[in-house]
Amino acid sequence: MPDKEQPTLLVIDGHSLAFRAFYALPVDSFQTRDGQHTNAIHGFLAMFINLLKAEKPTHLAVAFDISRHSFRTREYADYKGTRGETPSEFVGQVPLLKECLHALGVTTLEKEDFEADDILATLASQGRAEGFRVLVVSGDRDTIQLVNDDVTLLYPSRQGVSDLTRYDVAKVHDRYGIRPEQYPEIAALVGETSDNLPGIPKVGEKTALKWLNQFGSLDAILEHRDEITGVVGNNLREYADNAIRNRKLNRLLTDVELPVGPADLERRPADEQQVREVFARLEFRTLLDRVLKLEGFGGDSEVGQAAAAAAAAAVQNAPTPVTLLDEELTGWFGRQGDSPVAVQVETIDGFPVGVGLGTSTETVFLPWIPNSPDYTPLESWLAGPSPKILFDAKKQIKALSAAGLPLGGLAFDPVIAAWLLKPDSSADRSLAQLVDRHLLETLPTPDPNQLVPETDTAFGPAEEAWYVWRVAEALTALLDERTQRVLTEIELPVLQVLARMELTGVTVSHSQLSALSTELGETAAGIATEAFGIIGREVNLGSPKQLQEVLFDQLDMPKTRATKTGYSTDAGALADLQATNPHPFLGLLLAHRDATKLRQIIESVDKAIAPDHRVHTTYVQTGSSTGRISSTDPNLQNIPVRTEESRRIRQAFQVGEGYETLLTADYSQIEMRIMAHLSGDSGLIDAFHSGEDLHRFVGARIFSVDPADVTPIMRTKVKAMSYGLAYGLSAFGLSKQLRIETAEAKQLMTDYFERFGGVRDYLRNVVVQAKVDGYTETIFGRRRPFANLNSANRVLRDNDERAALNAPIQGTAADIIKLAMIDIDADIAAGGLRSRMLLQVHDELVFDVAAGEWDALEAIVTTRMAGAASLSVPLDVQVGRGLDWDAAAH
Repeated sequence: MPDKEQPTLLVIDGHSLAFRAFYALPVDSFQTRDGQHTNAIHGFLAMFINLLKAEKPTHLAVAFDISRHSFRTREYADYKGTRGETPSEFVGQVPLLKECLHALGVTTLEKEDFEADDILATLASQGRAEGFRVLVVSGDRDTIQLVNDDVTLLYPSRQGVSDLTRYDVAKVHDRYGIRPEQYPEIAALVGETSDNLPGIPKVGEKTALKWLNQFGSLDAILEHRDEITGVVGNNLREYADNAIRNRKLNRLLTDVELPVGPADLERRPADEQQVREVFARLEFRTLLDRVLKLEGFGGDSEVGQAAAAAAAAAVQNAPTPVTLLDEELTGWFGRQGDSPVAVQVETIDGFPVGVGLGTSTETVFLPWIPNSPDYTPLESWLAGPSPKILFDAKKQIKALSAAGLPLGGLAFDPVIAAWLLKPDSSADRSLAQLVDRHLLETLPTPDPNQLVPETDTAFGPAEEAWYVWRVAEALTALLDERTQRVLTEIELPVLQVLARMELTGVTVSHSQLSALSTELGETAAGIATEAFGIIGREVNLGSPKQLQEVLFDQLDMPKTRATKTGYSTDAGALADLQATNPHPFLGLLLAHRDATKLRQIIESVDKAIAPDHRVHTTYVQTGSSTGRISSTDPNLQNIPVRTEESRRIRQAFQVGEGYETLLTADYSQIEMRIMAHLSGDSGLIDAFHSGEDLHRFVGARIFSVDPADVTPIMRTKVKAMSYGLAYGLSAFGLSKQLRIETAEAKQLMTDYFERFGGVRDYLRNVVVQAKVDGYTETIFGRRRPFANLNSANRVLRDNDERAALNAPIQGTAADIIKLAMIDIDADIAAGGLRSRMLLQVHDELVFDVAAGEWDALEAIVTTRMAGAASLSVPLDVQVGRGLDWDAAAH
């Protein structure tokens, strides 16, 4: 039969592929509003849709295992006995996957006492006999034995399921040097760890292949076992029963009695209504679009027209905006009372041109006309205490401020709330994403290609405000009491402080940055010339590929860790290489990188200097999972401080015109103080109350010497240990950081925990409690969820355990500095001071100090920072003064 007329039977191992998808996609990123995990379903369906498009099967089926028990476990009780418990997050997804497949018109099969692979083998055998071209999709290598001229195996070549390798007869021979039907005999000799089938000790794939080529079959190998010499020959004779058992168990059955045959598996059309319903429950909007296109469904279908009509009705349900003036507007605000109103500011170039207001049943649009008496009620209401909901509030507060409109009564920001609920996720940050996730609707958006709308379907800030109000309502229902307090008492107040800081900016000298940039450019050029002289040619020092050739081929240096494109040339890898195998070229390369990096930092800051000679960075509240504030456009938190060149960058940050000096204030060892408080360790608490240098005090305890006898090397080791423990640092990591033997690092950790057992117990209990709760919590109630603490995937589990160790400490530090900022800002305003907060850099704050206000501001700053939290150890605040940031260092 010609190929173009030959029917294609596609059979898939459902459990195998779904399980791979489960581990390929992060559990926490695929979850419905009600907590149902969907990563395995999503990954499987994405693969399945691609297969349907690429292979165009005429017949198909998906086979599933019923349980781990089968005739094989009766034959050998330890069969697959080493496999851990199936993750609970996966188990609940299998029935839902089957429901999706049934909606797509796909037959699913399972058989008591047999495995899915036996079903695939039976259908493949029957399909070949009936003239089908058969495609088997499985992640089990045992299915290699099914490959022949009519049967092709599609095998996942990576952990996930997106990349399938085609194994035909030629591919199997290229990979293993055997015919497909011989593969089980290789596996019988070598053994299969995943199935807990031990083979012949010390017999690997090469040895097994040599025997098979020499004798022809496993039976023949066993018949000639006495002729095989050496250790492997002795092992073969002693453990021959292993190979016999393995071959019996890894033979896939081709005669399982099934309710259907290949001809009964003709591909059926999907049930559009069922597909829409189940995909809506699983919140698979993108996958739904792909399936509907694949099946030829769309707006023209009956169900598609109904869905489109329902969507249109949902949009039409948005109340028609009204425009109110003067007394009408005053009356409207009065009717709202203490009920929250959503506010959406329409801007052009950062300046407001209109304001949309929304409640659950009404929308109002007010064009912004400066100095118009018609909108005086709006100005009064915006500045007043009435509760307001603003989406991405900081941006809108800044726009209102540009028009001289202060905002009071900020009660909710959906962006901040969504981040507090899922701080590790970068999704759910736009209004469209939140509407999609929490309202299961699509936010209407204009066609970007349509310059003039064909119909009057204007969708402006008033309608957006209505959606903002509804999203806020949905998110509020998800917030527990403590997270709600973090939102209202920390995040929303500090948001307004940050808005003022961004508007204020900080004075930066262009001339100083420009001069330093020129110097660093000349330094980098000189270093490059010297480096080229050592290797005898010019290369691009920023090209990983060219550096790999120089370092590992020309200079024959030891290989660093392998990457997809060769061997790593990142800063950490090269620093380790220079420490273990120093070379003049490598030293110059690292120096060139340092100069280039500093120059890039300088240029990013210099470009950001505004016409007012100030840099107005943007603070990102939602940029970290711990609660720490980050800085961007430009990043002012990545300016180093230890080198002479980096100090000169800070010298360019200067006191503002009309102000007397800068004041800098930061917390001393705040994370270790929080560690002492949370652990309750008496030794660590005593260290902070003693007034002694912390690391010298701890070093004296660990090394059993007087504090005065703690050497700089001892102190360095203790400091690395103290901070490293809070970040889940292992003995290996500590040894690498300190460049000492792993045994010494392990002993150092042992000695540390012997003297500070409270720290050990606390860190251990943090992870244990997080596994029970599913999250960690700061002392103020900020929660960080962890989805993989109980995962069977060791890599995912270990990553979450390390992050869980530090989350309460770093999160509490973030909360403390934010609370201090809120109170300092309020005190400055209450005291009528002109001094102003300029920068927040992790645990440090920088201020412009107005003439005559130093004493008052210093008292406010030190009092509020020291009193931001009540800990069992004092919060030590260090203050500095100077005309520039470097001079004000302390």
